[in-house]
Amino acid sequence: MLVAAVALAIALLARWLAGHGAGGGGGRPTASVSVEKVARMDVPVTITAIGTVTPLATATVRSQQSGVLGRILFREGQQVQQGQVLAEVDPRPFQAALAQARADHARDQAQLAAAKVDLARYRTLLAQDSIASQQVDTQAALVRQLQGTVLADAAAVQTAELNLGYTAIRSPVAGVVGLRLTDIGNYVTAQDATGIAVVTQQDPIDIAFAIPQGQLGLLGARGDVQKDALVVQALAQQGGAVLAEGRLQALDNVIDISTGTVKAKARFANPDGTLFPNQFVNAVLQVRTLPQAMVVPVSAVRHGTPGDFVFVLQPGQKVHMQVVTTGPMVGQKMAILSGLKGDESVVTAGADGLQDGSQVRVGGAPVSGTGKARGQHKGGP
Repeated sequence: MLVAAVALAIALLARWLAGHGAGGGGGRPTASVSVEKVARMDVPVTITAIGTVTPLATATVRSQQSGVLGRILFREGQQVQQGQVLAEVDPRPFQAALAQARADHARDQAQLAAAKVDLARYRTLLAQDSIASQQVDTQAALVRQLQGTVLADAAAVQTAELNLGYTAIRSPVAGVVGLRLTDIGNYVTAQDATGIAVVTQQDPIDIAFAIPQGQLGLLGARGDVQKDALVVQALAQQGGAVLAEGRLQALDNVIDISTGTVKAKARFANPDGTLFPNQFVNAVLQVRTLPQAMVVPVSAVRHGTPGDFVFVLQPGQKVHMQVVTTGPMVGQKMAILSGLKGDESVVTAGADGLQDGSQVRVGGAPVSGTGKARGQHKGGP
């Protein structure tokens, strides 16, 4: 009796399952899917890499003279100009050295003038045969000796003036000065490794990034392109906001064998300081544009044994698995280089479990002319 009841229950269950699977073909229920029509748009071909913001110049401000630091004339974080005085070493010892050099110069100039007068007098007497020619020659040699001394004195004056000028410590580049590295009253020397402050040139500013060797073909043979015509965007790593737009400046001339990449550098105007030295950004190099390329939502492209493919909606609410060649992405769209004609509708959601020829139900609504269907997957635009 019990066996008969179990057999009856199994038969009823099998009959119920057969009845509910009749609409799916092959015993499978009809899948509910979202579809979207293939669109066309200009698709930029880009190379994306992680970049590092690099200032054009980073200069450590150091004293060129040894002495006590008497004044600091900058504010931390201040924008400074090239040649602007940032600090000053006590100038009094150097002023005294300059005065000594000028005094020596004046003394030797006076001695030279007197020697020249004596030489002229001796030559007159020699013409009158009143003195020996040896005395004239000796005086002429003294004049030449004093002339050399005066020239050496002039060089000493210039050196003393230069040393005095070095007591004013100037910024070697225009840029932003960092935190102060020493204080007033400290004894500084030209050998100090720390320096007084660091100035970074931030406008314009560069971004260094690496291009994989497999993508060099996009730039042409040996990267031989009009680099200044290639646009590079700097995107924030969090949120992807565009921080700045610049131009490709240079490519390295060798591939780094340790990474398989080529170093590249782009230059950006940075008047507002949006890009900060040593900041990490996403560098997007736009190589060219594919005009009016076929695009589908990224969610429509699937991957399997035949390669990349999409499910194309066919008449009679069936789908056909179509192998495609994909191209670059732009936002949530992916370019299709081949495999589609451009007038198809592709499945964007609900494709799990579908096979070639599967029966589907399009989200409870017909396909619209704009390529949007009710219940469309969030990956679509």
